[in-house]
Amino acid sequence: MTFWGHLDVLRMSLYRILGVLLVTMILSFIALPHIFDRFILGPTDGSFFLYRWLSALHGVPFAPDFGDGDFHVDIININVATQFMKHFVLSFWMGLVLGFPFVLYEIWKFIKPALFPNEEKSLSSAFVFGGVMFYLGCALGYCVIFPFAFRFLTQYQLSELIENQISMDSYLNNFLIIIFMMGLLFELPLMAMVLSIMKIIHRGFMRKYRKHASVALLVLAAVITPTGDPFTLAVVFIPLFLLYELSIMLVRPAPKEEDDDDDDDPRNNWESIDDQSEEMKEIIGEPASPSPQETPGQSQG
Repeated sequence: MTFWGHLDVLRMSLYRILGVLLVTMILSFIALPHIFDRFILGPTDGSFFLYRWLSALHGVPFAPDFGDGDFHVDIININVATQFMKHFVLSFWMGLVLGFPFVLYEIWKFIKPALFPNEEKSLSSAFVFGGVMFYLGCALGYCVIFPFAFRFLTQYQLSELIENQISMDSYLNNFLIIIFMMGLLFELPLMAMVLSIMKIIHRGFMRKYRKHASVALLVLAAVITPTGDPFTLAVVFIPLFLLYELSIMLVRPAPKEEDDDDDDDPRNNWESIDDQSEEMKEIIGEPASPSPQETPGQSQG
């Protein structure tokens, strides 16, 4: 296929992606008013399921006070057009989340003709795994990360004379950033598997730079979480570190690691010694020793 042919295929893939995203956005726009109060604003009330489950953490240092069953935060709007515009913004992001598996499928479909059969099989499983991990990351962001961060920030007081009034813009911006970023960060194993199949990274490389990656993930966790308390930071960092360890298990081993397994076999060492002895006999002019298949009579003849 020519270069322009590839561009035509890419253009059709983009058209299909945009068409599916348009459909999911329209469906999200219609459904949003019915789920906004219970789903989007769920973490603003003490009846949120995570708060009820973690009410036993009352009094734990650095942890938000989940024992307060009367917790409630009123979200205010200070701009005339904010609710109208946020309806479209939320519909776009919800449509993107719903249509993300199709986006992965179109990417896979575009690169599939350039792959070898073994690479095609490995990458097909990797992309399915990536779609599942994306939704797990979004679920973790909604169910754990955002409620922790939101409750800590709303209960933190510099002075009792200051009353917190959370705007709709502030709430939704943090809501979308944390949830969508967690979904993308859970694509780390998929990215590692793809780079491994392309022979860019391997297991030994990731093990060698584990300490450097831990520091980078800790900094990334600090950037994602709007709070600075160690408890919420640990809630974000631990899943990211576990994802890195999972990536190490999924990537291919280094070629040297595979060769080392063969070198450890003592039979290979004896075969190497025999080969070297035969070569030395040929050099000095001595007849080579008969092979096990040859009889003494055949070797003399």
